[in-house]
Amino acid sequence: MEAHEKGFFTEENSVEVVTGRNKNAKNERLKEVMEVVTRKLHEAVKEIEPTQEEWFEAIMFLTRTGQMCNEWRQEFILLSDVTGVSMLVDAINNRKPSGASESTVLGPFHVQGAPELEMGANICLDAKGEDMVVSGRILDTEGKPVAGAKIDVWQANDEGFYDVQQKGLQPDFNLRGVFRTGEDGSYWFKAVKPKFYPIPDDGPVGQLLGALGRHPFRPAHLHYIISAPGFETLTTHIFDPDDRYIESDAVFGVKESLLAEFKRVEDADRAAELEFRDGWFWEVEHDFVLARPTA
Repeated sequence: MEAHEKGFFTEENSVEVVTGRNKNAKNERLKEVMEVVTRKLHEAVKEIEPTQEEWFEAIMFLTRTGQMCNEWRQEFILLSDVTGVSMLVDAINNRKPSGASESTVLGPFHVQGAPELEMGANICLDAKGEDMVVSGRILDTEGKPVAGAKIDVWQANDEGFYDVQQKGLQPDFNLRGVFRTGEDGSYWFKAVKPKFYPIPDDGPVGQLLGALGRHPFRPAHLHYIISAPGFETLTTHIFDPDDRYIESDAVFGVKESLLAEFKRVEDADRAAELEFRDGWFWEVEHDFVLARPTA
């Protein structure tokens, strides 16, 4: 009797033998997932035909990736991001009806408990950077305003750092705030023009990017989480279309519908009304459309 008929492992029947051992799995979803993962992984190994040294280096790469993880840094999420898997999972889990705003990745620097501010407040607490005013409306897919929508917004500063990356250098909750829309669904707040920045590239994921000839930069953007009763929560960004990295975001987060015009406004009187310092400012207007839950 041949080895494959007894269920012994061979190169040819590797998938069947391994997945067959999982027949008594207690969780049917886990069993289903492992069958697919095993099949695809074995297919990749058979196609690549790695040497023993190459496979060991792959294992050590994953080991170093795990060793970089701590309470504020998740290197495996970074690996998921730069391989496009995070955006693919996001797309699968956030299929929107026609007209609804698209989602994108949350990112690693969201902070719970940002202060709720009066509409029109300035989220920049250290007066550093180029002044900017952001406004728009929160609508449903029929174009009706969404009252009482919660808008959680955050951004990096003009040097490309979030407050949590510069403890002691930036005030706590700098460039973060929560706003709620009124009956007309409109929102507006003051901020500073964001800048492109690199994802953490001092670990194994950064070394992988370097070996692949890829840069670690994300184009300038603002983060939003928008929620309202009766609607699906939207996690998204708006991007500066003129940013040098807009077509090569390291984590593939840019979508065409999320490009917003960043207009430079030379209006000293209006700048003074907004309590801006330099007689000019940036202006961004962008509406968001929330979808109702699907059945």
